Amino acid sequence: MAEPNFYTTLEKEGTAELTEKKSVFMGFAAPARTEEEAMSCIRKRRAMYADARHHVWAYLMKDGIIARYSDDGEPQGSAGVPVLEIIRKSGSTDAVVVVTRYFGGILLGAGGLVRAYSHTARLALDAAGIITYEKYTEYVQHCSYSDYQRYLAEFPRFGAAIDDTVSPDCVTLRYAVKESVAEGLLNRIRELSGGKDQPQVCGERFDYR
Repeated sequence: MAEPNFYTTLEKEGTAELTEKKSVFMGFAAPARTEEEAMSCIRKRRAMYADARHHVWAYLMKDGIIARYSDDGEPQGSAGVPVLEIIRKSGSTDAVVVVTRYFGGILLGAGGLVRAYSHTARLALDAAGIITYEKYTEYVQHCSYSDYQRYLAEFPRFGAAIDDTVSPDCVTLRYAVKESVAEGLLNRIRELSGGKDQPQVCGERFDYR
């Protein structure tokens, strides 16, 4: 199976708050590339609000292959699963959400809990921002300074990102370009250099531009 060319996750940490029948729900969402990172976020929220009644959490990773949640004492199915489903519906992966609840003394019932936890999770995800990265292929090549100047004029047309240049006697050029337009840029470089400059693949990454 081919690897996806797009990667959707959270841009940053985000927080939100919701009050429902005197109970306060405090949502937190953050990107997390590993389960260790996700659990670290959960522990920090627990420590920050140690006097709260519940710390419901869920995280989703590796395009849905890894999915974990906790109701943390709330009725089964009323908290953790709804939070996890909100992450799924957002299209994000490598994301963790924690919803902390300060109980206000009024029971919400299973339906009320599902709505409150879902809504708070959605608000936290909105605050974190959902961002889609596209796969870029990284290249390295050596060229003359005059050719380097000509290449610089071409890169914007293909949305290429220059990572590094070193020029004692010649230029060592490192750049990244979306897989979808890479071949067009490489053909243009070969054309401008008369075939003497041959870019070499040196890696790949997901980037947002």
